[in-house]
Amino acid sequence: MAFLHGATKSKSGVGSALKKRSLTPYLLLAPGLIWLITFFVIPIFSLASTSTMVRPQGAQIGTYVQELRFANYVDAFLANQEQYVRSFLYAGIATILALAISYPLAYMIAFKAGRYRNILLVLVVAPFFTSFLLRTVAWSQILGDEGPVVTTLKLLPFFDDSLRLTATPFAVVSGLTYNFLPFMTLPLYASLERIDPRTLEASGDLYA
Repeated sequence: MAFLHGATKSKSGVGSALKKRSLTPYLLLAPGLIWLITFFVIPIFSLASTSTMVRPQGAQIGTYVQELRFANYVDAFLANQEQYVRSFLYAGIATILALAISYPLAYMIAFKAGRYRNILLVLVVAPFFTSFLLRTVAWSQILGDEGPVVTTLKLLPFFDDSLRLTATPFAVVSGLTYNFLPFMTLPLYASLERIDPRTLEASGDLYA
């Protein structure tokens, strides 16, 4: 009887330990889930609900009623087609420029940098140490009317004192290219680094 009682107690202890162990992942997951639900899921649903509201004709400003129709989305799309086209155009140009700059840089780091490889990788990753907003503000200061770029260009005979670069397509495209350059360089470097150098030598022997 004592043996059976001990075995039963042992099984009960093992079952309790397994139960606690099975709950551990959920307890560890709970804070993150609560954070995401509170600050991401609920605001998204609130924003989606607000986006379908309309203001009745003659109602005071700030008075809206809920309607299950998507007229607001249709109006936003039809009224801003030019802005959408311009945004895609700027994004496409910035992508091409980032690729044109990043590929030679990634190739040099992967095959030509030698002992300077780690230093160059740190320089590529360095922009991640600051926020996207801070980099954008810094870039706007560089291209500002009193910034070093405009000040230097005004010294040349080709430009007059009315030159400005901020709020221009050049500023937008150059800012996008600068901010997303690391996102293009690092994946290209990771892919090029996996290439066996003997493959490049063989392709050179075959005039490829």
